[in-house]
Amino acid sequence: MSYMIETVHLSRHYQMGSETVYALRDASISIKSGEYVAFMGPSGSGKSTFMNLIGCLDSPTSGVYRLNGEDVSQMKEYELALVRNREIGFIFQTFNLLARASAIDNAALPLVYAGASREARTARASEVLAEVGLGERLHHRPNELSGGQRQRVAIARALVNNPSILLADEPTGNLDAKTSEEIMALFQELYKKGHTIILVTHDPEVAARAHRQVLLSDGVIVEDK
Repeated sequence: MSYMIETVHLSRHYQMGSETVYALRDASISIKSGEYVAFMGPSGSGKSTFMNLIGCLDSPTSGVYRLNGEDVSQMKEYELALVRNREIGFIFQTFNLLARASAIDNAALPLVYAGASREARTARASEVLAEVGLGERLHHRPNELSGGQRQRVAIARALVNNPSILLADEPTGNLDAKTSEEIMALFQELYKKGHTIILVTHDPEVAARAHRQVLLSDGVIVEDK
């Protein structure tokens, strides 16, 4: 069977002076296309380190990471940047939107880096904003949008390149309970449409919405259900 994501004894160590910090130890996991997986655990459990490796934002100290069958664990930084733009849609807790840009320009940003024409960028960004329920807010700037709407723009931006994976880091962390509920319902819709979703959270209620939960503790995967 081929997997979208496959890690084999993936580890990440950091040197802090004379001390070695073991942020992730021997993590082996396989995720199929179309799965909705939550990685959870308290602060310092290794989930953020794991997310950075899966998202090609960092390289492992040892072990193997294959994305769509391609070994990305030994890639150079410029190769990882290409993989990030082509394969991974990032959704952050803090939205990370450009304050002076409209919703459509924020959503289209990955297509700028991909070299798409303005016409193609506008058409595709309009499409994904409509998909996340913001078809009437294309030209609003972030300060004219609610927290939930800003997160929807961020989700549209993550979708715009048709990535292999949606990687969400504490996506409801800055939202109130009602808005969090709406965003998690949107993730459920995206999952039903066939998107592969990797969610990183410390909140058990958020993790429970995923269809598979992976628990980390002290850099080790201790549960996968």
